[in-house]
Amino acid sequence: MPSRTLPPVTPYIPAPEAAEELDYADLPVIDLSTAATAEGLKEQATVARDAMRNKGFFYAINHGYTPLQRMFDVANIPFEDVPREEKQTYAGNIKATGSYLGYKLRNYWHIENGVHDQLEHYNLNGDVDRRQHPQALRPLLPEIEEFAKHCHFSVLHPILRLLAVGLEMPEETLVNSHTYGTVKNESYVSFDVLTPLSNDESSWPRSEDEEEKTNNVWLKGHTDFGSITILWSQPVVALQILSPSGRWQWVNHIDNALVINAGDALEFLTGGFYKATIHRVVQPPPSQRGYTRLGVFYFAMPNGDVVLEPMVKESRALQREKGHLERRFEEGKAPIMESWRRARTSAYGKSELKKSDDGADVEIINGVTVKHYN
Repeated sequence: MPSRTLPPVTPYIPAPEAAEELDYADLPVIDLSTAATAEGLKEQATVARDAMRNKGFFYAINHGYTPLQRMFDVANIPFEDVPREEKQTYAGNIKATGSYLGYKLRNYWHIENGVHDQLEHYNLNGDVDRRQHPQALRPLLPEIEEFAKHCHFSVLHPILRLLAVGLEMPEETLVNSHTYGTVKNESYVSFDVLTPLSNDESSWPRSEDEEEKTNNVWLKGHTDFGSITILWSQPVVALQILSPSGRWQWVNHIDNALVINAGDALEFLTGGFYKATIHRVVQPPPSQRGYTRLGVFYFAMPNGDVVLEPMVKESRALQREKGHLERRFEEGKAPIMESWRRARTSAYGKSELKKSDDGADVEIINGVTVKHYN
């Protein structure tokens, strides 16, 4: 972070950690500081490869971003310091544009049985000047831009190098398809919040009837549509992943760590060698109900003109696996990243879904079956 006087912001007070004994997923830990050496890169690449093949999630530590509490303070501004009317002004036209930039307001996504979501988002491209922002956020844009750059160059790029080495391809191969700050790349910073809507913890943020209708699910089980998602760990336990054994497991909070997962684009580019893991958001355990859950994310994706075909020519590992790769598109019919992003974004939470034999809700996007789990 450049040395300068930072604008004052109201401190965000995080929730206490969960008191319950929960079934937490056993996720590997990647030390990004050791991946800076040739020996460490090789060692950590094996851990990252196995994690993405078997679980689709891992933790990353020693990422080099030190004023983390300050970024959570900043992330809270678009929700606490922007009036409702101004939020409407900066709401994204998500279905029409296929873009999440701007506000995603409450009650936009349908969850189940007529119940809609209570998540509020504010999303910014790494190029923060691409669009206008609420008045309260404008003095903080230089900080957010520096944060986006750190996510992209100091977290995403090292992870992409690890995954490329795991695929036995030149380490810059995946990095070269994730260009920062150009019109070709739609990676973005995302702040989201679930805030108590009443003083009654039993109905926060939904009534008991709504919780029953959705089986306590706040965001259906899904895969992300990009390549890599970076979640800055926070204390409210609500994220669950679907384990290889078919069991929903909680993702535990590790202070100052990152939770990393693969998305559709990485799965497509590797022919299923790396898995886009299904995850969901559910009602927190009783000890954390009534507390605000604030999220800070970086959603990374390949450049918009990247064709989402398996990278067999570039990868010796994929060449060995060629007969076992999972093609989600017919050969020669894979879309570019921009088409996949727009289609997934426009459809999510707004399209008509059908039940599959395994009980999932399904939709067809660009010829691919996309599943949602409730």
